[in-house]
Amino acid sequence: MTEQKSYKICAKEREITGKKVKKLRKNGEIPAVIYGRGQKPQSLTLNSIEFSKIYGEAGSSSLIDLSISDKPAVKVLSHEPDLNPVTGASIHVDFYRVRMDEKIKTEIPLEFIGESEAVTQLDGSLVTNRDNVEVECLPADLIPNIEVDISTLKTFEDSICVKDLKVPTALEVITDAEEVVASVEEPRSEEELAELEESAADEEKEALEKMEEEAKAETVEGEEGEVTETPEGEVPAVPQAGEKKDK
Repeated sequence: MTEQKSYKICAKEREITGKKVKKLRKNGEIPAVIYGRGQKPQSLTLNSIEFSKIYGEAGSSSLIDLSISDKPAVKVLSHEPDLNPVTGASIHVDFYRVRMDEKIKTEIPLEFIGESEAVTQLDGSLVTNRDNVEVECLPADLIPNIEVDISTLKTFEDSICVKDLKVPTALEVITDAEEVVASVEEPRSEEELAELEESAADEEKEALEKMEEEAKAETVEGEEGEVTETPEGEVPAVPQAGEKKDK
C-alpha cells in the first residue's frame, strides 16, 4: 500500500466556454471545472502537461492542492478526465472541492502484485473482476491504491474476495465483501478450443446470413415502395378496396 503523497497544481480562472475552448487546447491548456462544498461551479484552465503528470501519479483517489490564480490552495479530488478518442490526450477535467472534516465516497484503485502458482506452474489464466473498490472515509485517510497479493492463488479453486483485501481501518469498504476480485481459470483443452472456434465460426456465418437477408428485404421494400411520377395536372388513382393496383 503506497503512502499518500502531496500534489500541487496551479490553475487560472476561465471566461472562454463552449467551442472556443479549442483555442485553449491548441495553446497547451486544458479546460476544467471545480465544484462542491455548496459553492457555485467555477470554470478554470490549467497546463495540460502539468495536469497529465500530476494525474498520472495522483489519479482520482489522492488529494491535490489546487491554487487558483493568487488565491490560497484548496483541497480537491480529480475526477477521471475526458479524453480525446484519437490521441488519448486529456480534454477536460472536473475537480471536486472537499472538506477535511466530512467523509466522502470514492473508488480506490487495486494494484495486483506477486505471482500466482496457478498461473506460473499450472498454466492458468489470471482473471481480475474488479480494478477498484468503493470506500467511505475522511479525505485525510485516502490512499492511492490497495495492493492485492495474487501469490495466494495456488490452485484453480482459490480466489480473492473483497473481504480478503488488506484495507486500513480508517476506510469503510462499501463494495460487497463477498465479491470476487481475482481468481485463476484453468487452461482450455484442445477439444474445448476447437469447439470455441467452431462456435465462433457458426455465429459469424449466422450473422452474415442475417445481414444478407436484411439487405435483401430492404431492397424489396424499396422496390415495392417506388412512386411513379404523375404527369403535371393529373391526380394519381387511389386503388379501392379489393382492387389490385396495376404494375
